[in-house]
Order: sequence, then C-alpha cells, then structure tokens
Amino acid sequence: MKTNTLNILLPTDFSDNAWNAIVYALKLYADQYCTFYFMHSTYISNSVSRTYITAHYVEKQKEQALRELTELKAQTEIVDANANHDFKTLLFEDELMDAVFKAVKQNAIDIVVMGTKGSTDSMEYFFGSNTVKVVKRIKDCPVLIIPDEHDFVAPKQIAFPTDYNRFYDDNELRPLKSMADLFNSKIRVVHVSVEKKLSSIQEYNMTMLKNYLADYECSFHWLANNAKKVEAITTFIEDFEIDILAMIKYKHSILEMITNEPVINKLALHPKVPILIMPE
Repeated sequence: MKTNTLNILLPTDFSDNAWNAIVYALKLYADQYCTFYFMHSTYISNSVSRTYITAHYVEKQKEQALRELTELKAQTEIVDANANHDFKTLLFEDELMDAVFKAVKQNAIDIVVMGTKGSTDSMEYFFGSNTVKVVKRIKDCPVLIIPDEHDFVAPKQIAFPTDYNRFYDDNELRPLKSMADLFNSKIRVVHVSVEKKLSSIQEYNMTMLKNYLADYECSFHWLANNAKKVEAITTFIEDFEIDILAMIKYKHSILEMITNEPVINKLALHPKVPILIMPE
C-alpha cells in the first residue's frame, strides 16, 4: 500500500445495516488507497442474564465472531475487487464505544464509518444509541454516519450548518475539505439564525470561514428567523439535494442544538443523508 493510505474503521455487528455502511465506504473511497478495518465487539451487556455467562460461553462467542469477521473480509474482497483497498479485522471484548476508541488509537484511524438505526428519543432517536455513544467517546477522529438502507450517491453537495458564534481553525475543517476533495464537492455553508443581523464577532468568523474555504466551490446561505433548526436544515437538504451533512462537535454547537430539539420527537426524524461529525 502507498504511504498516503487512509485507515478507515468499519464497526460491524454483521447486520444488513452495518453491511450497508461498509458498501457506502467502499464506494466513497473507491479511488483512494485505503486499509479498511472491520471491527467487532463481543461485549456482553449487563442486561444479559449472567446465568449463561461462563468461560466456555465467552470463548464460543469469540470464536463465532472471528469466523464472521473472516467471512466478512472474504466476502468484501470478492465484492470489492479494488487494488487500492486492503482489509484487516479487529476483535474486542470492550463495550462498543470503548472498542472504537481503542481501535482508533491503535491503528491511526483517519475516519470511522458506521451505520445507524433510530431507537427511542432525542439524540438517540436521531442517530441510534450505539452511534451516539461512539460519537460522544471519540474526541479526535471524524465519524461518518450512514442512514439505514441509504444507497451511495457521490457527494456533490455538502451542507455545513453554523451559527458563526465560534471561530473554526483550519485543522477542524480538514475533514470537511477532505470529503469535498473526493468528488470535487460544493460546500454550502448554512446559517440558521434567530437574530436579525450578525454581530461583529459572527461577521469576523464568517469572513475567516470564507478564507479557509477559498480554494473550494462554496456558497453561503441564510435561513432567517427559524427557531426550529431541524426543520430548517431538513428542508435545506431536500431543496438543495444535499448528499452529506457536516457538523463540528462542540458544546452549544448546531449538532447539540438540533439533536436536543423537541421537534425531533414530533417529526420522528431520522438522518436523511450521511452525516459527517467532525471533532473539535
């Protein structure tokens, strides 16, 4: 493999949902030199009856998981006959979020790609509880979340919501730029405002953002006076045929706001497009 190989982590529970995310990643990075790491955790939650948890049971679980990882790797090598791609397997006994954290650190992972299914409420409903735990645990690696049953579409349009209240440095924007580089994507910066005009700090942050994105085809959009950010962003995604929604994770961010809005429960909202969560 080339020295500029990307290391991509693909957590899997061997479900159709996980396989869908894997296929998306393979197509997204079809022209890149990549090492894909299939990762599975055999962690047994406290909700499982301890009556059946013996050393023999645990060993059988590990053996089964190793077989399935090996089969997944073999299957993918047949489906993805791409000389740019290499595949490895990782097995952990840790809870998923901790397993992903370890895998990222131990293998110099550049991005985590995983599927999602909604569960109950708020942020968990928006992304799926396991995905939320991973996003919260991973501090310095981007996570790309693929909606259930989402077919790959080359990301020609990437939306980046911001309130301009925070200064972004070039390092934080690198995952956004890297994603845009793959297919020469247009970046659409979206401001969902509740104010009538930007403050001087917001104006400065917007100017700096324009400077950092100067080498990219980029447009800036104002969705005025809309307190329901989820509805505004969802409509924007549909109207502009957005292929990926990119957000930076930090306290009081757009990400935090939209995933805590009560409107999510009313809309029964699931991600419409893949979501790139970028670390602060």
